[in-house]
Amino acid sequence: MVKIIADSTCDLSKELVEKYDINIIPLHIVLGEKEYLDGVEITPDEIYEWCDKNEATPKTSAVGFEDAIDIVKNASNENDEVIIFTISEKMSTTANVFRMAIDELGLDDKVTVIESANLSTGIGLMVIKASLLAKEGKNMKEICTEIEKIKSKVRSSFVVDTLTYLHRGGRCSSVAALVGGVLKLHPKIVVSDGAMSANKKYRGKIDKVILDYVKEMETDLKSADKERVFITHSGCEQEIIDKVYEYLESLNYFGEILVTRAGGVISSHCGAGTLGVLYIAN
Repeated sequence: MVKIIADSTCDLSKELVEKYDINIIPLHIVLGEKEYLDGVEITPDEIYEWCDKNEATPKTSAVGFEDAIDIVKNASNENDEVIIFTISEKMSTTANVFRMAIDELGLDDKVTVIESANLSTGIGLMVIKASLLAKEGKNMKEICTEIEKIKSKVRSSFVVDTLTYLHRGGRCSSVAALVGGVLKLHPKIVVSDGAMSANKKYRGKIDKVILDYVKEMETDLKSADKERVFITHSGCEQEIIDKVYEYLESLNYFGEILVTRAGGVISSHCGAGTLGVLYIAN
């Protein structure tokens, strides 16, 4: 059977990780001179606390080469074949580190990397699909072929409450144009071809902005893959999350509406109060 592994930016909950038998590789959060394993040694709320106290934003980093060697070696020893999902190469070197580890060990026939060209539960959607295919008995090559078919169909977008984190982190170049005395803007960030860009600006209270953002997607949502949709947030008020859930439920369309909290890496770059609705287009 094929083992599915994903880096921690996939933002899948512990329940989903257990349900689909996925191994998670923690990326690194760097706060000042200290480094932590995402989701293992630090939580998003602890990251925000540090940011407020130090008036700074975190840095993040990929898995080290030696750690990647150990992960690949152990996974290949314990499983017939292995697929490792990573965050977009335009945002991290994680995919390349694992490719180098696989090449170093000469395990190209048993282990492969799927560079998601995405982030957060945009990756999670592909990871779950791969796990289901593995349970059906598909081999590594067959799973990769199926995932490549849907990769460009994954729709990832989110609205941020504050521009500060994205601007300081430099992961979204188009945010820079929105900054400069207009930090009360709430941009819609869209992932396309593995990169983030701000393609719309909202003004107003974040709870209204989030609902407007979701409702504007109704036509696309109603023509999406019906299996599941994600609501992923970086620490929003429960009332807002509930309203988004109720709205998606009212469409009477999706088999599953899954709610997850973004992990440390994603939270470090978008800040608290961010919410996205992620799905696969048909």
